[in-house]
Amino acid sequence: MNILDEIRAQVHELRPLRVSGRISRVDGQLLAVEGLTDLARIGDWLDIRTRDGGRIGAEILRLTPDQAFALPDGPREGLAIGDRAEHRPARGISPDDSWIGRVIDPYGRPLDGRALLPGARVRALDAPAPEPARRGRLGARLETGMAVFNTLLPVVEGQRIGLFAGSGVGKSMLLGNFARNMQADVVVIALIGERGRELREFVEDVLGPEGLARAVIIAATSDQPPLTRRRCAQAAMCVAEHFRDQGKHVLMLADSITRLAEAHREVALAGGEEASLRGFPPSTAHRIMALAERAGPGRDGTGAITAIFTVLVAGSDMEEPIADILRGVLDGHVVMDRAIAERGRFPAIDVLRSVSRALPHCASPEENARIAEARRLLGAYDRAEMMVQAGLYEKGSDPLVDRAIAVWPALDAFVGEPAPAGIKGAFAKLAKCTEPPPTAQPGPQPGKRR
Repeated sequence: MNILDEIRAQVHELRPLRVSGRISRVDGQLLAVEGLTDLARIGDWLDIRTRDGGRIGAEILRLTPDQAFALPDGPREGLAIGDRAEHRPARGISPDDSWIGRVIDPYGRPLDGRALLPGARVRALDAPAPEPARRGRLGARLETGMAVFNTLLPVVEGQRIGLFAGSGVGKSMLLGNFARNMQADVVVIALIGERGRELREFVEDVLGPEGLARAVIIAATSDQPPLTRRRCAQAAMCVAEHFRDQGKHVLMLADSITRLAEAHREVALAGGEEASLRGFPPSTAHRIMALAERAGPGRDGTGAITAIFTVLVAGSDMEEPIADILRGVLDGHVVMDRAIAERGRFPAIDVLRSVSRALPHCASPEENARIAEARRLLGAYDRAEMMVQAGLYEKGSDPLVDRAIAVWPALDAFVGEPAPAGIKGAFAKLAKCTEPPPTAQPGPQPGKRR
């Protein structure tokens, strides 16, 4: 960004007139502010000056004819009746190309100790999705660097995928693998409600210098207020849209939508919304679906956002509310299983429970046939596994099961392998894995001619 763009961005933030109200009471978690009802709107921001010189931000969640009710974005200690609350418009974010390689917070402030320039355009957090009739179609199949995603669960440009996993099954490592190896121009990573100690570990060890060189990381740790955590996913989507509108292919990784929903629940309940679906307010579904719809192909002539949203599922319960909401609006889902992780195969993907809706269109007839054959063998082994492990299966009872038992070790190992030879090399390896290992040919049977 040149100096003129920087000046324009700063001038945009200037306001010739500042309007203030006063805190009249504290109502639960909300602050009631008088004197702003002719100006205030839902989503606007208040800059509160405390009597001891402190400053606290707050977002307006509810309005009455006489008062505006705002939720503070920080501790309420030090607030008093009569404190001045200066009104500001809803706070957007101003992404810039120079943000690549940086770690920032959901307000566009640096977290890596270096100066950060805002872009010339302020983007609204709740921007609408591209018009459905003018959106592009899903693009070409992407190189992912992993054998299973190059073959059995392909990813195409503009696809939106859910990654459903419990804690501690290798989800962060898989996201890092996507960020380093998946074909994309820019990677935008939203770390929503993550443990603070894990941020540096993810940046330096999981992502590494190679991954960070093409990535923008937006992070809100678990100790941040719910407004900040909820804003994290929206800010990351705005950054992704900034690069998409330049015609670039953006890979967006959001970890996790569950923590986004939990942060939204705190905000919505504080604003007076009633809980309904297992404690989540009705607006949770719309917020998740609106975020997912903003990803995907852009309008004709722009780029696309390929998005991977993670969901924390306890006990692999795919019917819990957040998993069920997100799964219904995505173009595929990947299920990670703790039992697979415990036996040491990573990524711990349950292929039979995972689906890519890019199939069959993104693969050739020969590749689709190979994928179907691999799934058929994995399914046959899954159905017979308990009997095999218990020693109750007798060889020769079912030719398909016999073949599945023979190829299962190679197929299972294939799911955890990298794909250095690209998509064609991965399919060639899959073909070998579905062929039973050579066995000794049986000799002539007694009493029969040779």
